[in-house]
Amino acid sequence: MFGDLISDTGNIILKGGLASVSLSSRLPYGMTSFHRPTGRCSNGLLMIDFISRALNLPLLNLYLKRTGVFNRGVDFAVAESTALDTSFFPARNIPVPISNTPLSAQMQWFKDHLKSVCRSPSDCAARLQRSLIMMGEIGGNDYKHAFFNVKSIQEVRTYVPHVVSATINGVKEVVGLGAVCVVLPRNLPIGCIPIYLTCFANRDPEAYDLMGCLREVNEFARYHNNYLQRALHSLRQKLKRDNPNMVVVYADYYGALESVPARALFLGFDRGSLLKSCCGIGGIYNYDGRRMCGTPGVPVCREPEKYIHLDGIHMTHKTYRHMSEFLIGDMLSKMQRVW
Repeated sequence: MFGDLISDTGNIILKGGLASVSLSSRLPYGMTSFHRPTGRCSNGLLMIDFISRALNLPLLNLYLKRTGVFNRGVDFAVAESTALDTSFFPARNIPVPISNTPLSAQMQWFKDHLKSVCRSPSDCAARLQRSLIMMGEIGGNDYKHAFFNVKSIQEVRTYVPHVVSATINGVKEVVGLGAVCVVLPRNLPIGCIPIYLTCFANRDPEAYDLMGCLREVNEFARYHNNYLQRALHSLRQKLKRDNPNMVVVYADYYGALESVPARALFLGFDRGSLLKSCCGIGGIYNYDGRRMCGTPGVPVCREPEKYIHLDGIHMTHKTYRHMSEFLIGDMLSKMQRVW
């Protein structure tokens, strides 16, 4: 499992240094499922946890947990990480967190891990032929770091080919090592997330869609997804020629999150809080970047199961469960051709 905060089950708090004091190491993170923080950016489980359960697998072991047992899966994801190497950002005056572990670094961890568990490259390839590789979600932070350092949507659109290229190269690398089943997720509808709604508030009502999400920001997310889908289609054709059994699943994370407020009443969410944070303070969306969830004095809602958004950036346990249910059927039907 590669990726960022939506996939990190705790590597962020094992990295050491400033990364180890991430807010996800404090309550209310983890309060629903574990009754303690685990480093997951959720009050409980993430989508990868629900997907693991659907495949009758245990929860993934963290790569940085050196005492872990890694025969049933490994998580290399680190919250706040980027698809692009850190060196991409300073040239554009974009700071990135010290915890950044870009996809290339996670890929090196992956290769180091294989060396430690395989007897030979052919043994590694045989293992990977029986494995599912989740390539992200990755790339969202590349854009987030840019947007919140006052880069225009027009400029950030020029980063999309770089982000997509880095992601596709990651798929090529794992396939080259022997993987035959890879899941590559779309990015989320970020215009519906409280941090974006707060920071890009617009007085023009036409800037918002019927759900109250920012049209232009979501259009950017779709631009990335369409670019990624075209690149993936081209890659698939090449991979299929080399290995007809190869499966690269394009996971619709965008549609998965979009489906939750669309079914809010049926799913038991509070219709008055669909765009608000459960844990937060201030403003229309209950989010203030200067007073983040997990810091002293920031309140937590009594019923997180009625909220889609946990802290203005991440979703709640219940949201991730419904998003995973949206995805699992399609993923499993495609993966059955391999296993």
